[in-house]
Amino acid sequence: MPKLRRAVAWSVDFALVVALASALAVLTFHRISALVTDVPELATRGGFDLLTSRGDVVDASQDLGLTLWNKSVLYVEQAFGLLVLTVFLYQWGCLALAGRTVGKALAGLRVTPSLPRRAARRAAVTTTADVAVYAVACVLLVEGQVVLSVLVWAVAVALFLLNALPVLSPGRRSLADRVAGTAVSGAGFSRPVATPPVRTS
Repeated sequence: MPKLRRAVAWSVDFALVVALASALAVLTFHRISALVTDVPELATRGGFDLLTSRGDVVDASQDLGLTLWNKSVLYVEQAFGLLVLTVFLYQWGCLALAGRTVGKALAGLRVTPSLPRRAARRAAVTTTADVAVYAVACVLLVEGQVVLSVLVWAVAVALFLLNALPVLSPGRRSLADRVAGTAVSGAGFSRPVATPPVRTS
């Protein structure tokens, strides 16, 4: 069942992405926590702002809070950026070197041809459809751009479906395959060629 095998391959690869995202989330949480518990630089900045505030303590504390918030948002953006970059390098490296990702290898599938340039194009489309646009939507949400975040999220869902649904067609080529000029092959993907009956005299 080729469609099932491709679904299994995608599930394995996406599980690796989720594992990486979880690790980055934990790291980012610890980085943000460190801002609150150990911030000599920000404490010095906050003390200076307090001394020069001429009694406007509220404004000085708001400046300190805004600095903490901006750094926290920056850490989140860095985590999403690293996630997208790592997923692209994973896809491109696996396809360029082995012609298959971990998921495709476990499912007995291969992407052909596995040329570096085609692998880079395929990896770019796959990363964009599976991770990158969702990451942009999440960053916009963190920055308070709720409406724009929802719109980008809708684009992300549409792009994901545009890439995935063609796999269900007879050609079984995703958007990434069509852009890169590649195809996914494996045992059982091709129809058996009928052999003519042997005549016996």
